[in-house]
Amino acid sequence: MKYLVVGSNGQLGSELRARLSSEADYKDHSSLDITDENTVANFFKENSYDIVINCAAYTAVDKAEDDKEAADRVNRVGPALLAKYGRNIIHISTDYVFDGTAHTPYCETDHTNPQSVYGSTKLAGEIAVLHEAQTAAIIRTSWLYSAHGNNFLKTMRRLGAERESLGVIFDQIGTPTYAGDLADAIVSILPQMKNVNKEIYHFSNEGVSSWYDFAVAIMDLSDINCKIDPLETKQYVTRAIRPPFSVLNKSKIKNEFGISIPHWMDGLRRCIGTLHDGQTISAESHTTELRIFLKQKNSQQILLICRIC
Repeated sequence: MKYLVVGSNGQLGSELRARLSSEADYKDHSSLDITDENTVANFFKENSYDIVINCAAYTAVDKAEDDKEAADRVNRVGPALLAKYGRNIIHISTDYVFDGTAHTPYCETDHTNPQSVYGSTKLAGEIAVLHEAQTAAIIRTSWLYSAHGNNFLKTMRRLGAERESLGVIFDQIGTPTYAGDLADAIVSILPQMKNVNKEIYHFSNEGVSSWYDFAVAIMDLSDINCKIDPLETKQYVTRAIRPPFSVLNKSKIKNEFGISIPHWMDGLRRCIGTLHDGQTISAESHTTELRIFLKQKNSQQILLICRIC
């Protein structure tokens, strides 16, 4: 079997590279423009793959509100072309296709109602992939982080080492997902893709968290002495609306593929174990924005935009 990983320098792509090695070819936006049909068509005329794994996305959530065309090209047009010419695809999507008004974990069949351009273009990408592909497994995930690129985990560790306290949102609920665990799941799914027609699946780590809980756990597991203060979403305004609740039900993917999913704390512990103080594992990445308040010694709050891949 031969695979193609698109978006190979991001968080998930980097984890897949570590696992698939020579079993796959790897492309990022500099080596394959997935939004240009002639480029994609010619690429697949010259190269044949059993399965395409698309990790590429436009994930700058707030920026997308003013850059709809670019978000649409990457999140809808690109996946549609990969599905059309690659034929068999695993496509990564997002919890942002939901509006966050549920009170129980979202199933794949639950009503979608994205509240942002990012979420809308990702949903449009799902629909396009299902229409164009011969076989497709769409995997929605949430709150992705890893040792690669820029993300919430690494930003919290850096700021925590510099500050006495940080304010982090406590009323947005979801599940942190270690990209390494998602990559493991994808590798397990690959040999079983012959049993897939066109399906949507949910994957995150197990358990539930707020961004505040996530930040507290990061400081504890990193042995960083920084106080985390809980903040409400209404304390600031963002261009894009985030789902206040986006916990995903993973029963389908576990039952159909025999996958065991670790708790998010376990994933976090293992990821932190791969990091070295003062070092980061570099990787190119598209980014999602999260806002965090920093409390200075004079109690003045400064709004900082951190980026999550």
